[in-house]
Amino acid sequence: MIVPAAGPKPFNLVESPDRSCSSLALRNLRGVIIIIVLAFHAVLAYVDWSLPHSSGFNDPAYKWRAFPIIDARQWFGFDLFCVWQDIYLMSLMFFLSGLFVWPSLQRKHSFDYARERLVRLGIPFAFGVIVLIPVAFYPGYLVSTPSPSIADYVERYLALPFVPNGHLWFLWQLLALNLVATVIYLLAPGAFPALARWSKRLEERPQNYYAALAVISALFYIPVAYAFTPWAWSNSGILSIQWCRPLLYAVYFFAGIGVGTGGIDVGLLAANGALARQWRLWLLIAIVSWFAWMGVTYLTLNGDAPTSVDIAADLMFVLACAGGCFFLAATSLRFLTKRSAVLNSLSVNAFSLYLVHYDFVVWLQYALLGWSLFALIKGAIVFGATLVLSWITVLGAQRVPFAKRLIAVPPRPRADATSSSSAAYARLR
Repeated sequence: MIVPAAGPKPFNLVESPDRSCSSLALRNLRGVIIIIVLAFHAVLAYVDWSLPHSSGFNDPAYKWRAFPIIDARQWFGFDLFCVWQDIYLMSLMFFLSGLFVWPSLQRKHSFDYARERLVRLGIPFAFGVIVLIPVAFYPGYLVSTPSPSIADYVERYLALPFVPNGHLWFLWQLLALNLVATVIYLLAPGAFPALARWSKRLEERPQNYYAALAVISALFYIPVAYAFTPWAWSNSGILSIQWCRPLLYAVYFFAGIGVGTGGIDVGLLAANGALARQWRLWLLIAIVSWFAWMGVTYLTLNGDAPTSVDIAADLMFVLACAGGCFFLAATSLRFLTKRSAVLNSLSVNAFSLYLVHYDFVVWLQYALLGWSLFALIKGAIVFGATLVLSWITVLGAQRVPFAKRLIAVPPRPRADATSSSSAAYARLR
């Protein structure tokens, strides 16, 4: 095993109350995020902007990828909720995923870390794409095919010019970014400490960090979004890509590495820091930028908007994305610093819940198609049942050896390893 010769090493510190509060808030935030993810998918069948499916499962539009089930009962409130989450939620997930890359690399070093990531993310991705996703999309086939059968579904599914990834695209893109981070750590071990020093200069004033994040995001997002449109997905290959967003997600992932390398308790994510104290400001910024994005984007929907309007819409997206991330992080640091058994269990099992929940979502939406209920009630039923069934499935799967290995909860890092993230910046100065 090759170990980089340079770069700061972890050392022991006594955990401070701020560190404890920051870690607890982020752990609770992870539980909140998985709730939002489940709610987002649960109500997609009831949004007002979705259009009816085309006549065939293999029609090139492939609308069933985003909306396997479209219910006649719809509610515009779900549109607002889903649009807002679509803007910022995945970027925040990549940011949080990057926070602990540096301490993990310090503990495991390059090859052990890469191997652990391949097992942790690669095997569930492969299992999900081969087993879970075909099961999840079967109801979408049922509602778009006059004479459905399992044999016909398998034939049509295998005839697709792409391998449907469903919600699991997040896993392979996260794995790819982790491998890139590993290569950087191996070849340039001082890169992440340098990123932390640069990040630390901005973290003391969250407004400056927000501005820098928005500018860098715009440089990586706007040209690609203009070239491919903000909505286009790949229609071929094994790995699903929304063309305009992988570079944006990379920006947030490496921003998370920068913050995590400097220490979550002493900078942007400090529980008593400026971000937490200014949560009302970030709520205002999130709402204003969200509505600004919707207003400008509306002007682009007819397809013949001037280039300046398209670029303005993309810029508003970048601002709204950063605003949403800052708001949720700020409110978590302000209000989620108490221990919660429910949020702790959700956080610990978040990865497993993310892996299995989509099958329950789609089949429940399909089962409710014939029910004469308000969209709000249907969405609540799908969300509640999905949460309970997914949770039971995960807890039950942990008793099965193969499933336990597939979705095993990683062991808690040692105290000296976890404290290294908090201490890192002191070593960098």
